[in-house]
Amino acid sequence: MRKIIAATFVSLDGVMQAPGGPEEDPVGGFEFGGWTFHYFDEVGGAAMEELFSKPFALLLGRRTYDIFAAYWPYQKDPIADAFNPATKYVATHRPDTLSWQNTQSLGSDIVAALRRLSQEDGPDLLIQGSANLIQTLLANGLIDEIRLMIFPLLLGKGKRLFGDSAMPAAFKLAKSQTSSTGVIIATYERAGEIEVGSFVTGEPSNAELERRRNWK
Repeated sequence: MRKIIAATFVSLDGVMQAPGGPEEDPVGGFEFGGWTFHYFDEVGGAAMEELFSKPFALLLGRRTYDIFAAYWPYQKDPIADAFNPATKYVATHRPDTLSWQNTQSLGSDIVAALRRLSQEDGPDLLIQGSANLIQTLLANGLIDEIRLMIFPLLLGKGKRLFGDSAMPAAFKLAKSQTSSTGVIIATYERAGEIEVGSFVTGEPSNAELERRRNWK
């Protein structure tokens, strides 16, 4: 079996849009492209190296695929050396325009394709960017692990990691560290269903009972 891993740069208010540069994804009038640049240090660099140190296949939405396909084939660095030969699975309505080497369309039923892929032998499926695709995966409970780099910024608007459609689930913190620039690097693994409880003791007051009736 293969894990589906979402590895994402995110601001304190949950924005993940255009972390790499001003021209990366200005859709919607986003003005802060490149917001991660000044926060990288040796700790952040080491975390990125670790992420790409094991075999993986890329799992991409079409917008992120287009960004990557116009950039990484023309680079000579360790990330390009990892991305270019990797298999890329892409959510797209235009499969005939996938030109980056080793790229495959997920087809018309993305959820079914990913359920099938996750049951096969092979390297883990690593999501980069792909905000819209992540919403689909979260809604269907298909993400096994979330690796976040949380930057100390409020961006106000932009594409967000978590919307309102995520399937409820519990995760456990498997690993965390903090960089010299205040970036929190955390790995969360799926940990079953959500368990609820209550801190309330004793019988509720009449005022509390009235509140509950009014809030239904």
